[in-house]
Amino acid sequence: MRPAAPDAADALSIATRAGGGEANALPHSVRTRIDYGRDGLDIRLPEGDTRILEMAHSDALARVEERLEYLLQHPIGTPSLASLARGRENACVVISDITRPVPNRVILPPLLKLIEEAGIAVDRITILVGTGLHRPNEGEELIQLVGEEIASSYRIVNHRARERETLAYLGDTSAAAPIWIDRIYVEADLKIATSLIEPHLMAGFSGGRKAICPGLAGVETMRVLHGPELLAHPRAAEGRIEGNPFHRQALEVAHKAGVDFTLNVTMNDRRQITGIFCGDLEKAHAEGVAFAEKCASAWVDEPVDVVVTSSAGFPLDLTFYQAVKGLTAVLPIVREGGAILMAARCEEGLGSDEFTELLLNMGTPDDFSRRLREPGFFRIDQWQVQELCKVLSKVSVGLFSEGIPAESASRLPVELIPSIEAGLEAAQSRCGTRLAVVPRGPYVLTRLRGEGA
Repeated sequence: MRPAAPDAADALSIATRAGGGEANALPHSVRTRIDYGRDGLDIRLPEGDTRILEMAHSDALARVEERLEYLLQHPIGTPSLASLARGRENACVVISDITRPVPNRVILPPLLKLIEEAGIAVDRITILVGTGLHRPNEGEELIQLVGEEIASSYRIVNHRARERETLAYLGDTSAAAPIWIDRIYVEADLKIATSLIEPHLMAGFSGGRKAICPGLAGVETMRVLHGPELLAHPRAAEGRIEGNPFHRQALEVAHKAGVDFTLNVTMNDRRQITGIFCGDLEKAHAEGVAFAEKCASAWVDEPVDVVVTSSAGFPLDLTFYQAVKGLTAVLPIVREGGAILMAARCEEGLGSDEFTELLLNMGTPDDFSRRLREPGFFRIDQWQVQELCKVLSKVSVGLFSEGIPAESASRLPVELIPSIEAGLEAAQSRCGTRLAVVPRGPYVLTRLRGEGA
């Protein structure tokens, strides 16, 4: 058993106190705010059968820096970070890219300080941005990601999944996925991965192994792990770890690459740190997932006709590619033939060129499914279109966004709506009046009461 942090309960005791969220009924017409871009979006809800689904309340950790320093010395399932770092030649610290609101400015300084005090000099520490298949984070965006002091003092490198010369081959997984991992990480003497644990549309929950796969994986690896067969599995979904084939494969990749130490955090709806789970790749992640699940889960008794939701605002709604997560997150609570209305700012438009081309030419969900089954067919980001098709096969989708290019609007497989209120009026007249509102989108794990995880 880990010793308790001095003068404060640790993250596990907080997890025990935190309960799952309930759906709160609204008796009258009200205004509420949902996450949207950097500032949020005020919307008006009609009178009627309306439920608001929120994360369970979870207090921010007090004295976070002190707590973090303590937990780095008393981790879950591994020796202290200082003892792991002693005698190592160099270190690689993996961080998430700009699409994840990880509090790097808070968690990195104590971690880096410990590594340096253990004998690894600053010029032998590399911070590796686990971009997966996303674009690199550079310039002002990099400063936003880690803070000016770290950005100017450390070597920071973006993972580049499409550049084979930057990758190392480590064999194959049990599902025959070739394991290509960033060479900087593979060759590092001390390997540390940091991340945020939250519900994830394919992996069940982010964090842990996901910092390595897909964070540092090559295209050929993800061609299998994000392939149509694996993602069609019913367990490859939000909130599901047990029996999830993506989770199992990503874990295989992470173990093959090697992870000496992980640092995972959980956050509340105000993006304050609520838990710190560091140490062993699997054990620390499992404790963090158990806590995150309690905080994120919210239930309804029966499927609703319409859901109004978001993609959790900036940075997750920078593109429609990322915003798809807001749709899949609420799919479990919408009846067949119902509707989802989502607000996503999409400040950077639809997403990558590959995703945009697939999205604007996908046809019907059945059309796209047939394309996925064609021998040899593969496109970067096809997996997010496949996830969107899961949604469109069950419900209609209305999107409020100020960032979608006008020339793309008529070719989108979802309907652009002038406002949430206008979309809601039309959806309720067509589908019914039972309404659920999920202001923070994919950060909430929506569930039907009585259905197991």
